[in-house]
Order: sequence, then C-alpha cells, then structure tokens
Amino acid sequence: MVKSPATPTPAPAQPRGPLRAIPASARIYDMLRECIVGGEMLPGASVSEKELAERHQVSRTPIREALLRLAEERLIDIFPQRGTFVSRINVEALRDGMVIREALERVAVRRASARVSDADIAELRLVLDRQEMSERARDWAGFHAGDEEFHRRVAILSGHPNLWRVARQEKVQIDRCRVLHLPMSGRREMVMQEHRAILDALAARDPDAADRAMAEHLGNVLPGLDELLRARPDYFEGGAQSTAEGAPAAIPLRASRSGEAAR
Repeated sequence: MVKSPATPTPAPAQPRGPLRAIPASARIYDMLRECIVGGEMLPGASVSEKELAERHQVSRTPIREALLRLAEERLIDIFPQRGTFVSRINVEALRDGMVIREALERVAVRRASARVSDADIAELRLVLDRQEMSERARDWAGFHAGDEEFHRRVAILSGHPNLWRVARQEKVQIDRCRVLHLPMSGRREMVMQEHRAILDALAARDPDAADRAMAEHLGNVLPGLDELLRARPDYFEGGAQSTAEGAPAAIPLRASRSGEAAR
C-alpha cells in the first residue's frame, strides 16, 4: 500500500525588521526644506519655534533639531536673542553649487548614454511630455517637479544614482533662485528644447552630443540670476532691503496663478 505523501508543513514566517517611525524632527525638516526651496517661505521671513511646535503638536526639541539641520544647509539663519529667519540666497554658494552640479551631471549623462535602453528613452519622453503639459497649464510646481525628475532619471540611468543625491544637496541655492524666477521667466520653452536635445543625444547613444547638450543646458541656468537680483535684491545676502518701485515681484512657486507675469 502506497502511502500518500505527507502534507508539507508550512515554513515558519520569517520575522520582519522593525518598522521605524520617521522622527518628528525629520518630518518637520523635510516640510520646512520644501517650503523654503519652493518659495513658500521667502528669504528673510521670520520663523517661530513656538508656532511650528503648536502647528505640528510637538515639543520645541524636534523643531530646534530640524532648524539646526537647515542652518547647516544655509537655509535658516539663527541669531541668538534676535530670532530665526529664512536665509537669504548666498550668491557665492549658488555659483559653487552650479560648478558641482555641472561636473556631476555631465559625468552622469555621458555614462547614461552608454547604458540607456529603448524603454528608458520612452520613459524619459513621458517625463518631458508631462513637464510640457505643466508649462502649458502654467503649473510652475509641476514644471519644476518634471525638471527634477528628468535629471534624477538621467543620474539613475548612469548607474550612479548617488550623483543625483549629491547634486540635489549642493544645488539647493540654485533651486531657490530658479523657482522664484520661474514665473517671471520666458526661459521655460528653452528649458524644454534643451531637455529634448539631451534626450535626442541619449537616444542616439552619443556621449559627446549628450555631454554638449547637458553643458549647454546647465550653462543657461544662471543668467536669470541677474534679473532676479534687480527685481528682488532683498532676497539675497548683502542685497538692498527694499524693492525699487515698479520692479517685478518674484512669485512663490506654488502661489496662485492669477496675476502671473507676462511670458
């Protein structure tokens, strides 16, 4: 008599690693950083520990920890006995960040051109299509997010995703300047053309063309600085503390689309 095979005993469930809650200081840091870079908290604005603690229903300790991290990134200025303020944009740090960003992203795009697949190219086209839709809708937050996503994906395709992590950290002052200038700028259409040129070079698997296209694109990032300096010198370290009458006001990235400056 043949015995039926024994029913296999289920393997014991493997214990999972502990679920770690995100510390309050990290959550508040991320929120404040996004608000500062996105232009919702403008340069020179006062920051109240008490108000933040009440809004997020936490003690002042995680608020202070978040503010100290932001101070290390030169996004917050803490003056004992005077108060805490959103830092004004440091032009020297901005220019340094541009040099670092260009070095990292040109390496990334050259390496990506040797690794990219047809499916990768199709995904990048979708990113640019969404960015173009945001531009047409005058959705500046969406436009900037599309810009970030395009460059992030190029870094990932290079096989060195940490290049983008470093670039993102070093270009924070550039981003502040760009998002404040974006609604004033007529450069958005040019950004799209430059992104398409980078994508065409990647699709052709041509590292030299990709490098040239990226260099040209990044070389056009800072010219808008002069316009913003004239319009809002009070946004910059050492700048005048008032805007000349009639000068165009920079608009926070997520501000209402009404009253947008002429394109």
